[in-house]
Amino acid sequence: MQRILAIQIKRIGDLVLTAPALRRLRRERPDAHITLVTLGAAGQLVPCIPRIDEHLNYRPGRPNLTLWSQLALGRYDVVLDFNGNDRAAFMTFLSHAGIRAGYEKRARKFPRSLVFNRVSDASLTELHTVDHMVALLETLGIDSPDPEPLELVVPELELAKTKALLAGRGIDEGEKFALIHPGTARDEKYWMAERWAAVADRLATERGLKIVVTGGADAGEKAHIEALKEAAKTPIVDLSGELSLLGSAAVISLASLALGVDTAAMHLAGAFEIPQVLLYGPTNPYHWRPRHAAACVVLAGCDAPLTKAEDFKMRVNKHAMNLIEVDQVLAAVEGLVV
Repeated sequence: MQRILAIQIKRIGDLVLTAPALRRLRRERPDAHITLVTLGAAGQLVPCIPRIDEHLNYRPGRPNLTLWSQLALGRYDVVLDFNGNDRAAFMTFLSHAGIRAGYEKRARKFPRSLVFNRVSDASLTELHTVDHMVALLETLGIDSPDPEPLELVVPELELAKTKALLAGRGIDEGEKFALIHPGTARDEKYWMAERWAAVADRLATERGLKIVVTGGADAGEKAHIEALKEAAKTPIVDLSGELSLLGSAAVISLASLALGVDTAAMHLAGAFEIPQVLLYGPTNPYHWRPRHAAACVVLAGCDAPLTKAEDFKMRVNKHAMNLIEVDQVLAAVEGLVV
């Protein structure tokens, strides 16, 4: 039995967008033992990725002695480094695997060039992030002629807990709600709270949707959500800071509509194929956009929403989020079946 170590120790969104590569790997290597290494809180999402045999988690700021020993004694045959940073390269080196695969751009420089013996020349600039991750499998002779869909599955127990939580906040099972996730790790990707409030009011009055807001416990994010709630006329079910990452995924999977900026929550919505509207300004949606049919992107500086593959370009001008108007977001919602 082949033992495969997959390393994805970047952000939560990166793990979500690596899931298609892991699913294709399982399909092509059904009898392999696959171990996945994740970073911190991102590891909570591993139960949503089917058929991972073993999960190891790197915890920042900790010695991680158990992890290092597990990697050194794991007797892996193959390592797939989806990261390319120094920590992932050290994990690859420590594994002593016979096949150690990484990306050519990150693996060619010394001392990483001593670690990897198979490299992919896939360009992150020219590819969607999902395709970039899947391309690493070509180092194992696994081709992917067609785009690999992004799919995650929330465990039934977590779904049951989440339905009970929502019912306790006035949203019964089967009742439609719009989920707004306004927060982000980068200040320049925030949209104005008062405009989110205007969108929430219109969705409630014109479509009869209840409004749920999710987010983290970060002080800046909480302040932004409080400003949104103060500006909104419709009641807001605020779950920010209350949910685990897995719980957030469960809430998103139950939504009738998801709205947000370029952040991990919207990658999750894409993985569950929830009708969604995403707002982009300082980042390029070409590399990160959802690719299911019920997704629409509003790009700052563009009047019309982006929905088709040909609408997205490898290079776009960066614009401030305040160029996006409320009516643009509502027009994008009009194009979706909710």
